[in-house]
Amino acid sequence: METRELRYFVAVAEEAHFGRAAHRLGMAQPPLSRAIQQLERRLGAVLFERNSRGVTLTEAGAVLLREGRTALDAIEAAERRTRRAATDGPGLVLVTKAGAATELLAKLLDAYAAEPGAVTVDVQLCAIAQQGQLLRDGRADVALLHLPFDSIAGFDTEELRTEGQVAVLPAGHPLTTRGHVRMAELTALTEPPAPRWPRSDGTYPDGPGPQLRDNAQLLQLIALGRAWAVLPESVRGHLAAEHATVPVLDAPPVTTVIAWPPQSRSRAIADLVRTATRL
Repeated sequence: METRELRYFVAVAEEAHFGRAAHRLGMAQPPLSRAIQQLERRLGAVLFERNSRGVTLTEAGAVLLREGRTALDAIEAAERRTRRAATDGPGLVLVTKAGAATELLAKLLDAYAAEPGAVTVDVQLCAIAQQGQLLRDGRADVALLHLPFDSIAGFDTEELRTEGQVAVLPAGHPLTTRGHVRMAELTALTEPPAPRWPRSDGTYPDGPGPQLRDNAQLLQLIALGRAWAVLPESVRGHLAAEHATVPVLDAPPVTTVIAWPPQSRSRAIADLVRTATRL
């Protein structure tokens, strides 16, 4: 298969319509249809069920969509990393979500900088759930991810720390007088409401809570009495007087991992990972 064919196929699958896919690709519909038919003949598989309203994926098509996206991500990552190597030198890009693992990250950067042969590490802070995509598409070399919230599928990883979770509430909230709480008590709260985080497609679930994209926004709204959250217990070191915490007995533990592409042969990445696991 050619990269061009994969791009055509993914566009048709995502648009569920040849006409819309052709418009998205900036081409006429007949050559797009011919390219997909040629791809189906070569693979010996029907990829789409066609009808007057558009197309739907067959089981074989669903497999190719999943695998094709992975392949296109890998090609895009290779292009980005090659250009970065040619223009930026041997530095690394480490991505993590804003407001997470701050103390651990600071210790890691200091310890790695003291290593012989250490390169420059550019830290990028991103919104919730974006670290994995930045690592997959080549905009980052290493990521700090948090289980069970972030997917580590397709990455090599090392576990760095596992910790419990606490409820972060506005100071003075009635629950802050408790020795512990359970998730059911928190989800039943209406004042303040639970925040809403974006789905993978960028949309937000329905509900009365504020729409958020990072932990910095979250902590500010909690301080204002407009939200609550369940966060790893290490967050306690970064809270203000307007915040209070209570252990959550039945919240799942959070494991911080350092992740990198499995095909990487970078000495700098290996040194950074060794430093992280030593810490």
